[in-house]
Amino acid sequence: MRNNTLNKAVSCACLIVIFHFPLFTFAQAQTLTLDSCLSLARRNNVEIRTSQLEIDRAREVKRQVFTKYFPQVNLSGLGYYSAAPLIHFGLEDIQSNDMREILQALYESVAASGSDVKNEISLMKQGATGSVLAAQPLFAGGRIVAGNKLASLGVEAAELQAGMKVRDVVENIESTYYLVAGLQEKVATVTAALNLIDSLDRVVQSALDNGLVTRADALQLQLKRNEMLANQQQLASGIRLAKRLLCCQIGIEYSDSVEVVSESPDIQLSTLNPQPSNFSRPETRLLQLGVEAERLQRRLTLGEALPQLTVIGSAYYGNMIKNDPSANAVALLSLSVPLSGWWETSHRLRQHDIRIQEAQLRQDYYSQMMTLEEEKAYSDMLDAAMLLRSDSAALELAQENYRLSTLNYQAGVATIAEVLQAHALLLQAQNAIGDRRTTYVVARRRLMDLKGTGN
Repeated sequence: MRNNTLNKAVSCACLIVIFHFPLFTFAQAQTLTLDSCLSLARRNNVEIRTSQLEIDRAREVKRQVFTKYFPQVNLSGLGYYSAAPLIHFGLEDIQSNDMREILQALYESVAASGSDVKNEISLMKQGATGSVLAAQPLFAGGRIVAGNKLASLGVEAAELQAGMKVRDVVENIESTYYLVAGLQEKVATVTAALNLIDSLDRVVQSALDNGLVTRADALQLQLKRNEMLANQQQLASGIRLAKRLLCCQIGIEYSDSVEVVSESPDIQLSTLNPQPSNFSRPETRLLQLGVEAERLQRRLTLGEALPQLTVIGSAYYGNMIKNDPSANAVALLSLSVPLSGWWETSHRLRQHDIRIQEAQLRQDYYSQMMTLEEEKAYSDMLDAAMLLRSDSAALELAQENYRLSTLNYQAGVATIAEVLQAHALLLQAQNAIGDRRTTYVVARRRLMDLKGTGN
């Protein structure tokens, strides 16, 4: 009886798991929209996270260089113990006989009076001391100021590069998202084509049974069905790979349960200002920072050849020589004037001058290239918009051609081959307009990002 009850409980549990398993699978499915993809990417994308770490690293470098404004303080301690005194001196160590006899007489007279006086001296058998040394640079050739300015430029450059990285990642994710959405739309188109072929197949089979058409019409439908099935398989593989790429870009693990909502791209045919705006782009500021950084590097090199003025303070406490501890403090003013380094420094300064000229040339060249880049992005957007209008007209023509071919086939004045050809042109027009929408949106996003007007 007890075993039967246990078996029933196990069976019920298994049934519950089996019936609820699809629910668990559905609960784990993740649906992605464009906004959710961009939100996940800003949190998880490796390139974005790496760029943020670069900012943190640049800030730490700035904090490190800032410490050069403050005194450099060092603490040190020393202790020793010797088996025998390091300094041992007695009367027998005196080289002069006369002096040794005089001191010996004095020692005997003092000892005879009852005083405890030794005829030898022992020092430095053991001892310990502690000291503190502080050095404050008063003038280091301007290197401290230049180093801090250079570190600040590094932080600004890292922040600009991080913003550019976010811009590029968002652009790539949007392209991948619409790639997946476009492929899914093509799957729906192929599915509709297969349904149409099935309906035509029934008509052709009926006509074939009545002797109204030949076997060739049925074979043409079969060939068309095989072609659509092959396209369906290719689209499924493309969607799977595109989803994997999208999951990698937004930083989530790929699974077959990931679903991408097919959002149609927002088509705004209003044109943007075609005038170049590279003065507001982060790339322009990065080029300027490159020139400023080279100038600061030259200032650092020059500072190595200028006089260095430092105030040094030192204090110690200990009993290194005698048993009684003592303390003292010393203040120093150090002036260092490098004389022989001017020859080498002059050549290093000329190298920096050349690098500054190179940075300025790069700034001018890439400014022109950025202007061309914006003009190309604007042209690409306009071309895509015009082609989108042309594709829309082509789609209307293909729809009308297919409608007439179907009517003519039903009236018996057109063949099944003509219907299939008209349908193939319709599929081509539908796919073309979907691809053109994506091309336009991507081109518009690129132009908005280059002008700094993107989200």
